[in-house]
Amino acid sequence: MPPHCDSLDGPVVTAARKALEERDIDEILPYVPEEGEPEVREAFGLTDKVRTLGQEAREVADRWFFETVVRVHRSGEGAPFTGLKPAGLDVGPVIPAAERALDAGSADELTGVLCEIIREQVEERHGRAMALKEHAPEGVAAARAYLEAGLGLQVWAHHLYKQAIAVPHPPTRRS
Repeated sequence: MPPHCDSLDGPVVTAARKALEERDIDEILPYVPEEGEPEVREAFGLTDKVRTLGQEAREVADRWFFETVVRVHRSGEGAPFTGLKPAGLDVGPVIPAAERALDAGSADELTGVLCEIIREQVEERHGRAMALKEHAPEGVAAARAYLEAGLGLQVWAHHLYKQAIAVPHPPTRRS
């Protein structure tokens, strides 16, 4: 997944912001693994206290809380925390389509987006290999180019297949 959960407008920070505003830690706890809950609870309590000390203290405390929950969340995914990313990053067409599918209760749009991307990529990769195949008899370099493109298509397709049937989350991640 592209860095979406660690952006300032991503789902983790959005939930953390809501938790602070509503003073309800349950808004953020679903985003952290069970083993990270004590750290997040402690950070929530400290942040809640510091937020009363003025606007600047509130901003610093909020930022620290966001960093803490994103770090704990990423750890639960087995991924490193590399800092908070700015809001508005381009995450491509798939994540927004997946979010809309969850909101709408229908996978139709997401299926369409994914199928179209895969169709375009298959046609492009296959077309390149077929164009190179015409020239393969012209010598070793041309044959190698065709072979590389053909094997590239096969390996890419195999990786795509393996990813498509993979377990959705690592075993360490809570569902």
